[in-house]
Amino acid sequence: MKLELSEKQQALLKKLPGVDRILERTRVEFADVPRGVLLKSAREAIDELRAGIMSGEDVVESADAAESTVMDRLRLKTAEAMSPKLMRVVNATGVVVHTNLGRSILCREAIEHVVSAASGYSNLEFDLDTGRRGERYDVVEDLLCEITGAESALVVNNNAGAVLLSLDTLASGKEVIVSRGELVEIGGSFRIPDVMAKSGCILKEAGTTNRTHMKDYEAALGPETGLLLKVHQSNFAVVGFTCEVSTANLAALGARVGVPVMEDLGSGVFVDLAFCGLYWEPTVQDSVSAGVDIVTFSGDKLLGGPQGGIIVGKRKYVERIKRNPLTRALRIDKMTLAALEGTLRCYRSPDTVMEKIPTLAMIMQPLFLIRDKADNLTKGLRSLNHETLSISQRDGVSRVGGGAMPLQDLPTRCVAVVVRNMSVNKLERLMRHNSPPIIGRIEDEEFVMDLRTVRRAEIPAIGGAIDHIIRTEGGL
Repeated sequence: MKLELSEKQQALLKKLPGVDRILERTRVEFADVPRGVLLKSAREAIDELRAGIMSGEDVVESADAAESTVMDRLRLKTAEAMSPKLMRVVNATGVVVHTNLGRSILCREAIEHVVSAASGYSNLEFDLDTGRRGERYDVVEDLLCEITGAESALVVNNNAGAVLLSLDTLASGKEVIVSRGELVEIGGSFRIPDVMAKSGCILKEAGTTNRTHMKDYEAALGPETGLLLKVHQSNFAVVGFTCEVSTANLAALGARVGVPVMEDLGSGVFVDLAFCGLYWEPTVQDSVSAGVDIVTFSGDKLLGGPQGGIIVGKRKYVERIKRNPLTRALRIDKMTLAALEGTLRCYRSPDTVMEKIPTLAMIMQPLFLIRDKADNLTKGLRSLNHETLSISQRDGVSRVGGGAMPLQDLPTRCVAVVVRNMSVNKLERLMRHNSPPIIGRIEDEEFVMDLRTVRRAEIPAIGGAIDHIIRTEGGL
């Protein structure tokens, strides 16, 4: 239906500048901006103002005012277009392994190794001893075997890929027995039954949601059984009247009946966190020593490295997985390999690994250090002397995140702020659009920042963001 415009609207539309006129004005001010970016921004700015006039929302008094409005919008659009989409943010959520915020922070050794490998040529697939083509997996395989005790290892792009690849190789067209209580769904709608179906496996459930016994696995065994699969529950826990077959007992059953056993640990960990005072989390070494044939886990999350899916286990099975054509489709690049190698080398020194891996250090961060950061932030905010700014502290609970250790409470200290005459939703949005973005949460009509996940060097950025918001958005 054709929109009927008033005479006033038609007159206003005639005042809009043309694209050529706007581009002519940008020649000096935006000399370093590509013409394609300016052209797109100019068209969008003019179209927005035109739409505003047609809807009756925007009014421009003169051609000069219209041109000035378009230029203002073009500046904002150009700045946005020229800024990187992937940027560093301040994580003030208290979730250490935040899936949406890049998960684990890499350690210094990993970062330095990535820079070295990415800034020049490398021996990614070149054997320096023989002078011939090599295997990229050799870069980290020896390290993984050394740390976990496995016979062989392989790394793909993520743990979902590791599970898919392993199932496709070992049990395509065959039955895979899984406890009903382990048919999990994690973030991004990753469901074990769906992955099994995609790999060509036939799901065969054992036991019930809360109780699965050895006799349930034994009853499910048959001539078409290709694999026994154990899946770590990761992001939830079943408590109360429960029963599950241990990894060691399931591995023993598989050895007795001649069926390989695979365990998906989800978020892999190499250190005994129970020894550090946290809830017990099964380590990769535990599974390998229990006799599991194939173990899959994430390279990021609790391991603290880059995103990747790690497969360790007995050589005869890992070698079969390596020969699967899907392995090439799921392979990782030199930067991921470099980051993983740098991370794994830190695990060679058990006495210092908790300090070197940022994820582990953040999880184990003493409460007195978190309180000290909260005090520093509070002091800095009060020094801004904004009468409209209210600041308070409160105790809180941080989370490990990344689908790991859902029952683990990490005591923390939070700073909450309120700006008079500004809604907390607007404050949260403005903090999120700051440079760098400050990501917190809203609780009880306050913007709350958990200092466990805020690094000390990031505290001034928070103060600068709040100061800028109050000065530019009102509340003074």
